[in-house]
Amino acid sequence: MQIDRHKDLEPEELLHEYVQPERPVILTEAAKRWKAIGKWTPEFFQQHYGRITYEISGRSYTLAEQVDLMRRSSTETPAPYPYNLEVADYFPELMNDLAPQLVFGKSDRAMHPLMPRALIHGTPVHEVFFGSKGSSFPFVHYDALELHTQITQIYGEKEFVLFQPSDGRYLYPRADNPKFSQVTDVYDPDLARFPEFHSAQPIHCTLAAGETIFFPRGWWHTTRMSGPSITYGRIVLNSTNYQAYLDDKYERWKKAGLLKAALAYGAGKVVGGAMRVAEAFT
Repeated sequence: MQIDRHKDLEPEELLHEYVQPERPVILTEAAKRWKAIGKWTPEFFQQHYGRITYEISGRSYTLAEQVDLMRRSSTETPAPYPYNLEVADYFPELMNDLAPQLVFGKSDRAMHPLMPRALIHGTPVHEVFFGSKGSSFPFVHYDALELHTQITQIYGEKEFVLFQPSDGRYLYPRADNPKFSQVTDVYDPDLARFPEFHSAQPIHCTLAAGETIFFPRGWWHTTRMSGPSITYGRIVLNSTNYQAYLDDKYERWKKAGLLKAALAYGAGKVVGGAMRVAEAFT
């Protein structure tokens, strides 16, 4: 299987051909009008946001340090990864550089005016990832909360390896978290330990700067980079995965108490109904 590539798609075609049937797609031109393309470079972040700190494996790195490590990174000694920051928290003034936002559905329910912030609280919405040569995501996984995903490459390139949801049976989901695979290296898997992995069908693709990939909930994936890389990641919440999102979120809310979880879930159902009515007129 190969992932379809299009320069851009009309919203209705995108919805009916890819989002609703839950098929991944690459859009090569949809984000090229963003100011971030060409502006968001390692040097830009080092100069303007170098003092920001982020902790990986118990050690804090400033963004300036991370950029230096990105420049020196190699396959043998890669820079720490994932180094990911929530745009709205660390540099909200840069959100305008990501306009116009891409919408994969009748509306963007994560940022819908009817969506109470409490219902989306704790779910990263806009993230930027800083990677480099030799960097790779440390595990194969599919995204939490039944969320679809939009990834736009801002600087450099990033290679993706995806597996269809039906391949999950060959990926040895972890007992403690079935959204994560026990297979850590899809390029050189331990087939003695994971013999069924040979039946999985990896799908490889590479994003260049300005290109966007959409992949639906349940699609397993990992990434690796061959050089300095800056990537924007965005959750996609719409009518196709809203109920599944609420169900998964409810399991998390229960940890704070059943009453609180029930109230939040009920509010989510009411809000979902209101958004569905609003979308009927779009």
